[in-house]
Amino acid sequence: MSRVRALIAEDEPLARQRLERLLRMRDDVEIVGAARDGDEALAMIAALAPDLIFLDIQMPGLGGFDVLREIGGAGRPFVIFTTAFDQYALRAFEVHALDYLLKPFDGTRLDAALDRALPLIHHSMRGAEWTRRFVVKSAGRILFLRAEEIDWIAAADNYVYLHAAGASHLVRTTLKSIAETLDPARFIRIHRSTLVNVDAVREVAGGEVVLRDGTRLAVSRRSPLLRGDSPQSRSGGAARG
Repeated sequence: MSRVRALIAEDEPLARQRLERLLRMRDDVEIVGAARDGDEALAMIAALAPDLIFLDIQMPGLGGFDVLREIGGAGRPFVIFTTAFDQYALRAFEVHALDYLLKPFDGTRLDAALDRALPLIHHSMRGAEWTRRFVVKSAGRILFLRAEEIDWIAAADNYVYLHAAGASHLVRTTLKSIAETLDPARFIRIHRSTLVNVDAVREVAGGEVVLRDGTRLAVSRRSPLLRGDSPQSRSGGAARG
């Protein structure tokens, strides 16, 4: 399997060098460049077309979120944020970051982020076509449910419930199987029994995700939402997954 081509965008020299050193210990990642600020990151992204960016949030000039705004969404590299501030976790989640590393993080935490991210990146690199709609039976009718209409998905043994527009639809498949068919930039696992559509999330508070219809769902401490020792994870309010 080919190595993932990674770009580092980090203005602190020591942090940049340490991340480079940790990444060089992995055989499945190739460092293609290291930018010292947001403007340099934009130029390198255009020239090098990395698969993955380790993106600092606060940098001189353009910050991490500014960089993402400039490069847009179509064909955008995958992103793992690195920052010393935990208050940006929800915003990072909203722009579909794969993970949120809170400095100072160690090699174990970086490896955990990469072990989760690399299969998704490789799947995307193979040109995978994510499931765009589901065919479900409801009250004697056959419904065609678009993936973006689904707010959240709950496991029920060898079935899942697809929750959309105030209704739930039972489908015979496992949560693991359905997760492998859905776009990981849109659907993330927030609990061992729950997937959520990031576009349906209104806020994260007290260890819960609050959806646009008011539904509240427990968030596992291992979810990307609460990784990085955020205030929610320290409070002990999040459900264990």
